[in-house]
Amino acid sequence: MALFQKLFKQTFIYGVATVVPRMLSFLLLPLYSAYLPTEGFGEVAIVFSWMAVFNVLLAYGMETSFFRFFHQEKYSKEVTATSAISLMGSTAIFLMLGFIFMEQISAATAIASHYILYVLLILALDALSTIPFAWLRATERPGTFAIIKIGNVAVNLGLNIFFIVYLPKIASQNTFFETIYIPNFEIAYIFIANLIASALTLLVMLPFYFKLPYTFNSSLWKKMLNYGAPILIAGIGFVINEVFDKILLGWLLPQDIAKSEVGAYAACYRLALFMTLFATAFRMGIEPFFFSHAKEKDATKTYALITRYFVVFGAVILVTVTIFADLLKLLLIRDSSYWDAMIVVPMILIANFFLGIYHNLSVWYKVNDRTRFAGYISIFGAIVTLVLNFWLIPYYSYVGSAIATMAAYGSMMLLSLYFGRKYYPIPYDLKRIGGYLLISISFSTVYFYLFRNNYYLGSILILIFFALIYYAEKDQLKLLLKKS
Repeated sequence: MALFQKLFKQTFIYGVATVVPRMLSFLLLPLYSAYLPTEGFGEVAIVFSWMAVFNVLLAYGMETSFFRFFHQEKYSKEVTATSAISLMGSTAIFLMLGFIFMEQISAATAIASHYILYVLLILALDALSTIPFAWLRATERPGTFAIIKIGNVAVNLGLNIFFIVYLPKIASQNTFFETIYIPNFEIAYIFIANLIASALTLLVMLPFYFKLPYTFNSSLWKKMLNYGAPILIAGIGFVINEVFDKILLGWLLPQDIAKSEVGAYAACYRLALFMTLFATAFRMGIEPFFFSHAKEKDATKTYALITRYFVVFGAVILVTVTIFADLLKLLLIRDSSYWDAMIVVPMILIANFFLGIYHNLSVWYKVNDRTRFAGYISIFGAIVTLVLNFWLIPYYSYVGSAIATMAAYGSMMLLSLYFGRKYYPIPYDLKRIGGYLLISISFSTVYFYLFRNNYYLGSILILIFFALIYYAEKDQLKLLLKKS
């Protein structure tokens, strides 16, 4: 069990490093909901949605390719330099084209032209940090990884608070700050804070580039591109599933209510990030583990057990967050005009639970060099997302988007399970995993849509669920937690 203890130790550290930056969404949600109207928050959500799309395009699967080739002796000394140089070149080209076609980008994305410069620079800085962060993970330096990630959050959060809350007050009393303060500039200040944080992060990463041996292996680069191409396609599919609903809401709803609806939906969507945070932290620790242990004798049994544990903890989060969602909204969403979209919270939680399971199931195509299936599955999910959003948004607004997200991630999970059993059989305990899924989804949806705010009943459901888990898993959990 020492192997599992190491895994969960690294997962915890990577989890902190990943969860804390994403916690920025929670920490800033009360600020934005208090100082921005729903339409203002909607505009911010649409811009960040487009940024997520471009983040995937600018990485073009190179991060996963890096992990795939880093542990191969043949390429161990060249993979870091080749992948870093590749991203440096592509980012430079992106910036050049972005500056030339700023107006066209603004028209195509409906992002106000005065935000485009900030967006381009943030995207470029984040792209250049991709390989340095991947290198820290691959060389098992979770502490350094965590410190830099958390530092980025601290700067971003501090600057958001300063620009939005304190600068207007200081400007009225200080001549110097009065010259730099611009009234009604809150949305731009959000992007400026992000830009400064990204710039400082890359500055901290500069020693990586100074020590980099600038040798470019074109043969290796082609292999990495070939390996990463399906990952890029998968990434495009994933980003469509994750953020394109906000963009489509802005396109398909009447313009007088579109941004307001997006703002309410995006705010309540963030309450489901508790599941996303857990799933992302788990994935950050597990992905290098999958590759480094692929040749172990009992690798498939290990993967099966890890997935079962993921479902156990994910099911607990689903039930708990759903039951206490209305208490969380009081802490995180200060303006009641956002609360109309609370109806989507259980659906988005379930959707992200499905996505987390999918990531665990995806080990089969990553270690088996069948990454093209990532593209097939994600494109299928993206088609489900787009079709259902175009169909449902005109009738049900953001509820239609939530249903589409749940259907997309659920179908991807099932497809990955199906193909995985065919090409790389892993002995998952499907009966037990399916039981946890069914019970947690049933408890959550029945409570939220029929007995909402009945915390006495909700607490009983949580206790019953914990009892069921303990009865089913007590032997394995005791073994897992036992000190080596």
